Amino acid sequence: MTKKTGLKPPIAKKMPHELEMHGDVRIDNYFWMKDREHPEVKDYLNAENAYCDSQMAHTKSFQDNLFEEMKARIKEDDTSVPYKYNGYWYITKFEKGKNYPIYTRKKESLDNPEELLFNCNDMAKGHSYFKLAGISISPDNSKVSYGIDTNGRRNYTIHFKDIKTGEVAEDQVPNTTGSSSWGNDNETLFYTKKDEVTLRAYQVYKHKLGQKEDELIFQENDEAFGTTVYKSKSRKYIIIACYSTLTNEYHILNADQPDGKFEVFQPRIRGLEYSISHYKDYFYILTNKDKATNFKLMKCLKNQRAIDQWEEVIGHRADTLIENIDIFKDYLVVSERRHGLNEIRIKRWDDTQDYYLPFDNETYTAYTGTNVEFDTELLRYGYNSLTTPASVIAFNMRTQTKKILKEQDVLGGKFNKDNYASERIWATADDGTKIPMSLVYRKGIKKDGTNPLLQYAYGSYGSTVDPYFSTIRLSLLDRGFIYVICHARGGEYLGRKWYEDGKLLKKKNTFSDFIACSIHLIKERYTSSKHLYAMGGSAGGLLMGAIINQAPELYNGIVAAVPFVDVVTTMLDDSIPLTTGEYDEWGNPNDVLYYNYMKSYSPYDNVEAKDYPNMLVTAGFNDSQVQYWEPAKWVAKLRDMKSDSNQLYLKTNMDAGHGGASGRFDSLKEDAEEFAFLLNLEGILR
Repeated sequence: MTKKTGLKPPIAKKMPHELEMHGDVRIDNYFWMKDREHPEVKDYLNAENAYCDSQMAHTKSFQDNLFEEMKARIKEDDTSVPYKYNGYWYITKFEKGKNYPIYTRKKESLDNPEELLFNCNDMAKGHSYFKLAGISISPDNSKVSYGIDTNGRRNYTIHFKDIKTGEVAEDQVPNTTGSSSWGNDNETLFYTKKDEVTLRAYQVYKHKLGQKEDELIFQENDEAFGTTVYKSKSRKYIIIACYSTLTNEYHILNADQPDGKFEVFQPRIRGLEYSISHYKDYFYILTNKDKATNFKLMKCLKNQRAIDQWEEVIGHRADTLIENIDIFKDYLVVSERRHGLNEIRIKRWDDTQDYYLPFDNETYTAYTGTNVEFDTELLRYGYNSLTTPASVIAFNMRTQTKKILKEQDVLGGKFNKDNYASERIWATADDGTKIPMSLVYRKGIKKDGTNPLLQYAYGSYGSTVDPYFSTIRLSLLDRGFIYVICHARGGEYLGRKWYEDGKLLKKKNTFSDFIACSIHLIKERYTSSKHLYAMGGSAGGLLMGAIINQAPELYNGIVAAVPFVDVVTTMLDDSIPLTTGEYDEWGNPNDVLYYNYMKSYSPYDNVEAKDYPNMLVTAGFNDSQVQYWEPAKWVAKLRDMKSDSNQLYLKTNMDAGHGGASGRFDSLKEDAEEFAFLLNLEGILR
């Protein structure tokens, strides 16, 4: 093992800044880091990067080996399962050694010549970050619109291209979400613009090819809402969706009449959530109307859309969350979640068939895939588990037979799924609630408290982390790690109430759930506090910050990726992206009740002079979701106040945003660095 260098950790200067609210004064010594133009900001971030690199220099060759090991499991010259849309088969593929995808299509038959749509490897040249999104083909198949982001702030410029000639039009639309939808005239596009400061998507414009001036057709003035525009699967409607955490509203326009006027579907009512899908003379509505906490399915005639005209199709069930629907010519497919497990229900419109796909595992993930064709008997769905690589499956809904279209290749010659085991276990939270965990490990481990264990969770926004397969994770499992997904409250693993019980004034349940799971894992001797590690990103990074303030003695190491840790200050700053739209998630601290509650758990506000675990914290300088200064300030404060000599590193990607590096191999290098940090703490460097 190479000896660490004597480079001292950076000490950020203190410039006390007074923050007063509700008569309460907080002193923020590192508030100055918020100014990205301040000459010392980049100096500090670069100094932290240099310190991290120097202290982990002895792991560099190991990181390289981990990277090559992870890369070797990936099929580099991979091709997606083609899907058919409007007469063309669409294909995404990767070439050996290339970082970015290539998009192509074939007309009618897969035996026909391939047309190139985009080679992102060529388009990415000269950019340290590159992301293409929002590919939208015109109804006559001749043109394509698409968005490009080259700094990682998820702020896209929309371009237009003639597919046959490859010519890119002079028309460009900056500052958008990247997606756009074509009217059926093949000349009109609808797209969503973002506020230049907050990046809130709030305006829908209409663009005519070749015309310089675009027409504003909708503006969302409520700062708690965002908006987007898309086309119905039936291709009959252009739909504007307005959304907040608790409320939805939709506006519809006949796609054959792009110059017509949008009509409101059902005016917003606070607390009423709904989504719409068009089928023949009806709209189908997934909604929480009438206190349907886990949602129910309703329908209405397309010209009788008022809420009192909605009729029930599938009622509310206390034990089953309806997550999504897919509509086909003869079938309705309902994606549900019961007792934490994914279920897919298939029902003929004429009621001659109604059944569930069979799954017989407790740690699997199943989901409907790319189903853009309307008139088909084939449902495409995906399946994987903690021990089983992903498969894409075509299921004939009439004959109930299936065909595996693709199984994920795990290259390298060492993987055998029979070498691994998975299980679901339950911990008991402080209030008596049972908290589920999904575990995977290499067979042969002993429950003697010596196993290194990585516990992961997200736990916010109702986002559920299902037990999924990961080739990257094998690098930990094969070195003796147990991997655990903690399904804490704040997600929707056990239904909508599971989410409601982990937000706003119940947010602390997320943190205590995670800690309860840690205590259970130690008690059952899966691991011990000397070998227990935790990881989370973004809102999951907030979770990491909270648990180390509350129970630092439980963990030997923490990886906090782009962590949302300065909760009070961020939620009081309505110029920051996401803030106003998230009052219904975290609360509005302009209200003293929420201010005090947030302050009581905000990781940055609760750093104390005590021992903390070893920590690796990551950030993205161009991050639009969690601004770089949150992790930077947090690390500076921890470094100043903590009483231990444990490792504390901040690694900032100066060229990327919330999702890290954009290239598929560049992102693996970030994974390898995080794994090397954890494995090094276990004395494993090979």
